[in-house]
Amino acid sequence: MLQELFTDQRRYLDAFFDGIDLPRAEAILNRLLACKGVAVFTGVGKSGHIAEKIAATFVSTGTRASFLSPGHALHGDIGFLSDQDLLIVFSKSGESQELLDLLPYVQKKGAGTIAIVSQQNSRLAKASELSIVLPVERELCPFDLAPTTSTAVQLIFGDCLAVALMKAKQFSMESFALNHPAGFLGRKITLKVADLMLKGADIPLCKPTDRLIDVLHELSVKRCGCLIAVNGERELQGIFTDGDLRRSIQAKGPGALHESIAKLMTGLPKTIESGALAWEAMKKMEEDPTRLITVLPVVDQGRLVGLLRMHDILQAKLS
Repeated sequence: MLQELFTDQRRYLDAFFDGIDLPRAEAILNRLLACKGVAVFTGVGKSGHIAEKIAATFVSTGTRASFLSPGHALHGDIGFLSDQDLLIVFSKSGESQELLDLLPYVQKKGAGTIAIVSQQNSRLAKASELSIVLPVERELCPFDLAPTTSTAVQLIFGDCLAVALMKAKQFSMESFALNHPAGFLGRKITLKVADLMLKGADIPLCKPTDRLIDVLHELSVKRCGCLIAVNGERELQGIFTDGDLRRSIQAKGPGALHESIAKLMTGLPKTIESGALAWEAMKKMEEDPTRLITVLPVVDQGRLVGLLRMHDILQAKLS
């Protein structure tokens, strides 16, 4: 049953993408870019929920926005609207009486109006400054009644507007981070490698000329699963891991203990800079599924400054 519904919904969404009026969509985007006030979203029922969600997305991505309940608007909440603002109305039918009642009062205050509907020649579209029809072949609901496809295309259209505004305004990741200081998103775009990496005496170090038997204590005590080989200027020379230890013993037996680290280590390991985002480091560690990396040397200007462990990234809840 679900496969059939997925197939139907895909067909209905394809009809939306094939039929959308791109010049009108661009006109709405340009009107939003020109808006000097607040983008105020409204709608009734399920369309109201979509309008509220899109308003929240606008705010989080750098565009001043708000949601206005049509019922509350006519009982005082319309008071905050100014002639610099823009009212964006979501309505499948374009005939909701609450919205038709609201529109004249919004226009008397000088605010711009945009109607986003799915019915040609609706009264709401005709009464608005700008309008667009979002094509809906039919609802996914078997009775063609429950808002399903219509709300999906409203959400798609609203999200595309939000992202287009982000791009046009060159909204940066740093700005996004300022708007999302807490939770997973906040950690993902603010936490840097330098915040999580081991530093100083906590880094398991050795020289390439050291014999394995002489640095096993460092490997064991630091409990990082590796040794980082550096020269006298602290320039990275290679990495020797627990896996290298097992492979060396298997290949050379006890004689491996008397080999130099230089003969056993990986000479060109992946590295990351301390100023990089921690989630970027995690992606680098996971980019080859057949050879996952659990430790990553941190190198700035050619010198080792730290060691990042996957364990620390997981504890920071970035995945």
